[in-house]
Amino acid sequence: MGFYAEQIFSRVMDWALGSSIVARERRNALDRAQGSVLEIGFGTALNLRHYPPAVSKLTVVDPNSMLADRVARRISEARMPVERFHLDASGGLPFEDESFDTVVTTFTLCSIDEVEPALREIRRVLRPSGLYIFLEHGRSGDPRVARRQDFFNPVQKLIACGCHLNRPIGNLIRESAFRIVELDCFQMPGMPRIMGECYRGIAHRAVN
Repeated sequence: MGFYAEQIFSRVMDWALGSSIVARERRNALDRAQGSVLEIGFGTALNLRHYPPAVSKLTVVDPNSMLADRVARRISEARMPVERFHLDASGGLPFEDESFDTVVTTFTLCSIDEVEPALREIRRVLRPSGLYIFLEHGRSGDPRVARRQDFFNPVQKLIACGCHLNRPIGNLIRESAFRIVELDCFQMPGMPRIMGECYRGIAHRAVN
């Protein structure tokens, strides 16, 4: 990571995504997590305090290490054991098929370079009865907002370290052989519409 990404952008995102409003949505999303959990896109460990007691172990994957001291402190305060891997999910996950009861992404699919391969890897490592829990921002269902997202997306990718404004999260998940069983599309309070159009849901592996 460069100086901007590691020292500036990571602090801005830790502040913005650590707000009480976003924390409430994290709690709502993670309430169903259970058993052995894989979190892709660990970031600055903002999800840790929102996992319920039903989670027995957390494995986390991230291509970068951000705010190392802050993350280490949050891990030390976690109720469950945490195992960390530094890699990009789109390049393949170092886990056996059907290894996890739950897989989680929060504000992650926007920034993965190759999102379709990453979603296929999520499906591969998820147990047949497991849950894929997601909380993501993405493309608006309002065509006017979506056009603005398309217009500003090149700038967003530059200043936000590869983050896309306009990925159609629901469609991407469905097209990667998942069946979405719960989906709430909403505007995150306090955020501009082009950045705050959010998808919160649960998916199962689709039956081939």
